Amino acid sequence: MTERKPPGVPFESWVDKQIRDAEQRGEFAQLPGKGRPLPEITDTAYDELWWIKRKMAREGLSVLPPALALRKEAEDALAAAYAAPSERLVRKIVTDVNVKLRDMMFKPPPGPPLGMKPYDVEAVVREWRERRATAGKPDGAKGTSGSEETGGRK
Repeated sequence: MTERKPPGVPFESWVDKQIRDAEQRGEFAQLPGKGRPLPEITDTAYDELWWIKRKMAREGLSVLPPALALRKEAEDALAAAYAAPSERLVRKIVTDVNVKLRDMMFKPPPGPPLGMKPYDVEAVVREWRERRATAGKPDGAKGTSGSEETGGRK
């Protein structure tokens, strides 16, 4: 399509000719999705950002306000800490996320409030040991500390 529209030829007829020529060359024969209906654009009224939202969904992206993203990261970190294979790794995971939580606590939030406090490393380690003991793994004493209700937070 490097050919330019000749002067004096109406734009519409020039475009139609380009499309006809491409069809004759078979350039539209192997397009992805051929023979299938177009996907729904939106289920509501027209949205100017429909294509961005579809691209983000296809790529597995999401955009959360920083406080909500950190809240999700903290919850994921706590789950990762409970699943960690060693106490050293539990302490590292919890300490790393606590640094981020403290930073967010002392800055004005750019979105909704965080609503979380840093985790108590010792309480998380104690809970980790209890979970390993009840699962039949070594490294801990049996018992319940009740820290599951508080999520090990200070």
